[in-house]
Amino acid sequence: MKHILSYMRRAVEDYDMIQDGDKIAVALSGGKDSVTMLKALKSLQYFYPKKFDLIAISVNPGFEFFDSDFLQKTCDELDIPFIEEKYDISKIVFEDRQEKNPCSLCANLRRGILNTTAKREHCSKIALGHNLDDVL
Repeated sequence: MKHILSYMRRAVEDYDMIQDGDKIAVALSGGKDSVTMLKALKSLQYFYPKKFDLIAISVNPGFEFFDSDFLQKTCDELDIPFIEEKYDISKIVFEDRQEKNPCSLCANLRRGILNTTAKREHCSKIALGHNLDDVL
């Protein structure tokens, strides 16, 4: 974690990503990228000179494998508020729109829900756990 945290701090400082008083919404899917980012931001919060708050937002798309209990437990252990937004994205994508390639529409819907929730919660930033594979 120290290695990841050193890279995170360097990126935050190089790109001036965090300001005093920021409230950062962390998009929490439960995957290794978002969970690692949440834990690293929580660690950064302890010693970073600029003070900021964290909340975790998860969009539950209505898929049967989605485990919000794990997300809640993770946030409880880190003392980070957890917000779960439930939307039946699966119905929209597969039944209503009958998408042959559903990933793009699903991602756009999730991002819109995340942005709306972050605004409602008065967040100034959103942190996404994307990696190079996501970009490709």
